[in-house]
Amino acid sequence: MYAEDVPLREIAKKTGTPLYVYSHKTLLRHFNAFRESFDHFPHIICFALKANPNAALLILLAKKGCGADVVSGGELFLALKSGIPARKIVYAGVGKTDEEIRYALRSRILMFNVESADELLTIDKIAGEMGVRAPIALRVNPDISTSTHPYISTGLKKHKFGIPIENAVEYYGLARELHHIRILGIHKHIGSQITKLSPFVDALKKVLLLVKKLRSHGIEIKYLDMGGGLGIPYDDNIPPHPKDLAQAILPLLKNQGLTLIMEPGRSIVGNAGILVTKVIYLKKHLKKEFVIVDAGMNDLIRPSLYDAYHQIVPVELNDRLKVVVDVVGPICESGDFFAKNRKMDRPLHGELLAIMSAGAYGFSMSSNYNSRPRAAEVLVKGKDFSVIRERETYKDLLKGIKIPGYLK
Repeated sequence: MYAEDVPLREIAKKTGTPLYVYSHKTLLRHFNAFRESFDHFPHIICFALKANPNAALLILLAKKGCGADVVSGGELFLALKSGIPARKIVYAGVGKTDEEIRYALRSRILMFNVESADELLTIDKIAGEMGVRAPIALRVNPDISTSTHPYISTGLKKHKFGIPIENAVEYYGLARELHHIRILGIHKHIGSQITKLSPFVDALKKVLLLVKKLRSHGIEIKYLDMGGGLGIPYDDNIPPHPKDLAQAILPLLKNQGLTLIMEPGRSIVGNAGILVTKVIYLKKHLKKEFVIVDAGMNDLIRPSLYDAYHQIVPVELNDRLKVVVDVVGPICESGDFFAKNRKMDRPLHGELLAIMSAGAYGFSMSSNYNSRPRAAEVLVKGKDFSVIRERETYKDLLKGIKIPGYLK
């Protein structure tokens, strides 16, 4: 197996495992798929940093004109440091702190996507103290089911996100009365890894009815932030292409006088990255076979957290017997697995395996659980590759630790 023109075994030999490997070409191809699909409509593509916040990847996207969807002060910091213009940054999330709000106002971001009346009042108060007007959109919850995993579905009434769409006019009325709030738009995000177009269309229709109602009340909406959520193929499913999404929603937006904001994350970086791991043990237990690898749930938690499917293939491709195995890591948890009862080519002791579709919510959700240093990250461009995050060392596990004097 190769990453662009570089054999994966060569990268692993020089950097070790576990290892995240990203393709420069694939990342840009996915970004360009969105840009070209919506090219003839006013729009801003705001990459969702939660999917993968590596600064090298952000700089690459920034150079192509990409904006950012951020949900924390840390993500805002990374976006700005990577060269993403503040005027292309939208800030979502239900728990923005006072200091994060001040930071965003000082940075002059495009707008806050506000999730509650309490947050709206807090932003107004802080903006007043700073002598500015805060640009906002209200995140509305359209109560749309997406048939995705419940942990990454966000558009139903029972979820913590946004305000009920039936109460939106009231909330916008409140926003209009606040002296330090400037209404710019409306925001919705119904979930992640959505593999059908109908939820996007149904949600958009509800939001456009709301835009019409707001305008009838004299509340002008300039930006419509439709969120992200377009899925990727992890297995044999075939989600819609961005051009299919454009063909489905752009006719609805015609003559609406709106600039569209999109927040793709997984659909740009998910299949631009893999996790390379090494088989360290093969174990048979009664009628069960285990393949134990050197990556763990601390490196890629999606299978443990969501029971998510990731294809796993040997890096050295050749004909071999098929076996049914559990692919597991070294973490002291029964939930530490990458695949259960998976039929695959029989892995060999010491060989490399590629865990596919790991570019999104892989490293960004990794941790030091079991005191394991986090993996390295590599970006491949053509025949060259660069380490874009060094592998952590044992010494890094002590970073920030301070020992009280009475223990010395």
